[in-house]
Amino acid sequence: MTTLKRIIKAGFINFKRSGLVSWAAVLVTTITLSVITALILLQAVLYFSLGQIQDKVDVTIYFTVGAPEDQIMLLKSSIEKLPEVAEVTYTSAEEALRLFRERHENDYPTIQALDEIGENPLGAYLNVRAREVSEYESIANFLKSDNALVIGSASIIDKVNYHQNKLVIDRLNSIISGAQKLGFLTTLVLILISIVITFNTIRLTIFIAREEIGVMRLVGASKARVNGPFMVEGAIYGVIATIITLVIFLPITIWFGRNMTSFLGLDLHNYYLSNFFQIFIIILLSGILLGVVSSYFATRRYLNK
Repeated sequence: MTTLKRIIKAGFINFKRSGLVSWAAVLVTTITLSVITALILLQAVLYFSLGQIQDKVDVTIYFTVGAPEDQIMLLKSSIEKLPEVAEVTYTSAEEALRLFRERHENDYPTIQALDEIGENPLGAYLNVRAREVSEYESIANFLKSDNALVIGSASIIDKVNYHQNKLVIDRLNSIISGAQKLGFLTTLVLILISIVITFNTIRLTIFIAREEIGVMRLVGASKARVNGPFMVEGAIYGVIATIITLVIFLPITIWFGRNMTSFLGLDLHNYYLSNFFQIFIIILLSGILLGVVSSYFATRRYLNK
């Protein structure tokens, strides 16, 4: 414990003594953590936008006019049991007619034609929404399979619009997959660049103390005793950079929340506040890990001489 206390105290002394060089390292670490925070927020916007698009894609099962409701409910129950299905919504024939009239309320010939028919020409339908866009095909295959429930309902199904929407669903699935891969690669490249810059900046602070490291090794100090204070100093860089980063992004997200919510679809300020603890933990651990690991590898060069 005594050794640990001395190492921690020496780390704070090193930070204070390095002066502007220490704050330069903090600045570079802050830039790195800002890149990570920005990528977290961009990923949130991306996934929110993709989620909004996914929610608008579904498969509709249209039933024949006068199809018994109990058979429709039986089919609905069997579909809901599929693991790929997120939600199944039932619309009765009467509700379908009401919605049709609302959509065409300004189309007088259509409304007049409906009135002349004198009866409801529309059947009920089910809207099926999958958990993932890629799972719509398996749902469509289930509806075409030899499942007993589907066979019993085959006579009441008029059509399923999966094949009409298949092109849109496939394109959306490709967009989602491509966006996820691109987001991951962009994140990885930017973080690697930031890590290299941070590593070189911290190595500069240790280069200044190379003679002190040599003296400590000459008098018999262990590698842990020499390396420890610099690792503590790196952790200090990470902690201070985390605080600065989180403070910087508070007004930034406020501005985006006020001016860009309608464009992005997501209130970044509310997202930032509601996920603040998770973001804080990610940034803090990233900052400390970045500082400690960079300091460790930067000092190895002088410890191995």
